[in-house]
Amino acid sequence: MPTHPMPDLTSPFEALPDVLMRIVSELHDVAYLIERIEPQLLELEGPEVLNAPNAMKVLQGIDLAVQKARGIAEFIDTITADMPSSWTVDIATALNLVKLAEMQKALGGVLRHGHSQPLNKAAGDCDLF
Repeated sequence: MPTHPMPDLTSPFEALPDVLMRIVSELHDVAYLIERIEPQLLELEGPEVLNAPNAMKVLQGIDLAVQKARGIAEFIDTITADMPSSWTVDIATALNLVKLAEMQKALGGVLRHGHSQPLNKAAGDCDLF
């Protein structure tokens, strides 16, 4: 009877396409979070803020940041599609450099649903730790 070697679950190496797709997910999350800033600014300052030239620059900067984050995500997604899953990478050192626990979990492969920032919290709510 042929035996198949068991995968080494303690190996620090992961398939590069899997890691890149987690980065894509995080970039989409970042774009979404940035995009949520614009309506909140308008709500705080009122519609007259659109008449201020500096405010318009800020709003355009927000739009540009969202477009760039989504563009980078789509770029990585596209090049990942043709990448062999046999390519592996050790992400341990890079993961140690990530300071946000939720992002570290997401990039490290812990399955997470939804966005890193809860949508049901009111402005001003915070988690103390």
